[in-house]
Amino acid sequence: MLRATKIVATIGPASSDRETLTRMIRAGVDVVRLNFSHGKAQDHIDRAILVREVADACGREVAIMADLQGPKIRIGKFENSKVTLKNGDKFILDADCELGNQERVGLDYKALPRDLKGNDILLLNDGLIVLQVERVQGSEIHTVVKIGGELSNNKGINRQGGGLSAPALTAKDMDDIKSAMSFKADYVAVSFPKNATDMVMARQLANVAGELYDGHQPMMIAKIERAEAIPLLQEILDASDGIMVARGDLAVEVGNATVPGLQKRMIKMARASNKLAITATQMMESMIVNAVPTRAEVSDVANAVLDGTDAVMTSAETAAGKYPVETVEAMSAICIEAENSESSLHDVDFLNVKFTRIDQSIAYGALFTAHHLGVKAIAALTESGSTALWMSRHNTEVPIFAITPNVATRQKAALYRNVHTFELAQSTDLEVVLKGVQDLLLRQGVVQKGDLIVVTWGEPLGQVGGTNALKILKVGEY
Repeated sequence: MLRATKIVATIGPASSDRETLTRMIRAGVDVVRLNFSHGKAQDHIDRAILVREVADACGREVAIMADLQGPKIRIGKFENSKVTLKNGDKFILDADCELGNQERVGLDYKALPRDLKGNDILLLNDGLIVLQVERVQGSEIHTVVKIGGELSNNKGINRQGGGLSAPALTAKDMDDIKSAMSFKADYVAVSFPKNATDMVMARQLANVAGELYDGHQPMMIAKIERAEAIPLLQEILDASDGIMVARGDLAVEVGNATVPGLQKRMIKMARASNKLAITATQMMESMIVNAVPTRAEVSDVANAVLDGTDAVMTSAETAAGKYPVETVEAMSAICIEAENSESSLHDVDFLNVKFTRIDQSIAYGALFTAHHLGVKAIAALTESGSTALWMSRHNTEVPIFAITPNVATRQKAALYRNVHTFELAQSTDLEVVLKGVQDLLLRQGVVQKGDLIVVTWGEPLGQVGGTNALKILKVGEY
């Protein structure tokens, strides 16, 4: 069965060899995530080259996502690598401290004292350590430990409720964008954007860097991790090509109990805005060390699918875990079962759709026609991929095929829910093109003679934009 929900897999030490990566892609990876928080730029460039080679050998279109590190709001290092804090202990975060001890630790983010005041709550190590600010004196933040535990080098810091002033794009991120454009990353994920301006700036930097590489322009993904991003979600969506529901840092800032509702809201808003949605963080966390997921993890992945997410994502499970291939296999199986159980409300889904463009009306017309006529496949002849993207925003059991000679479009479409890609040579002869589509889908085993398919295209053929035609074909007519 064709899987509608896509899988984004992070690669790292556990999955960067050719054999493992080949098995992961064959198991169902659609997008490879390169996490720029770890490793050097050349490491990511080498891995990107390997991904392209392996995907080509597997006969798959696999997108590459460059995930920027963002601001390092972290503590520094300890003399003995770690300390144990007890409830009630006094502890100082000191921007001028070089090596920490039981009483204090340094800060990678030197501006943190300016952002804080008395009674602020700080959450360290993903909220496992809780400190309450008593006072700020120069470079020192004096706190009392509310929830203690082991605290080791370079753990992250969040302020409960958000509000830290660190810019989304650091000097390192700007360099990493240049590196990502050198291997033509299909997606760039921006960490900790606070507003639309952060996304606009990141896109401009990527487009400028891409001019050196055939004018490459990646799609931009906003990682929703800050509390202050939630009220501005629509403007961030408008400035992006999609969002990542980054549940780790977001949960620390807004509280764990708030995240499930936000996840559903964000996915719904993304689909309504014709944007992509990726659900991430701890989806299969136990598979870092175990060969099978927990029942809770199975439900988590399935619920994200039922929410309508375009993709589910792994992090350490495939980057550093013991079972990277098994994780992908398990995630794929869960997605397929969830999709099989989904009751799609097609007609209701279309009732409130509003559009003013001809190409959008063709896209929605294809979906409506496919549903009511029992069509087996929708074939969107596309240069940019936008028609296939619009179709993928609505529930349908009919697979959508983005058919294009443009390799960049095929790679980007690897992330679109329920969209599968094929290459077809260009022609200005419509009869030749329609026969080519029919023969291609027959060869791929997608349809059989006598099946109905819907084909959309733009006239004149071979130009970007302007889908304006729709035809219903019975396979075998050409």
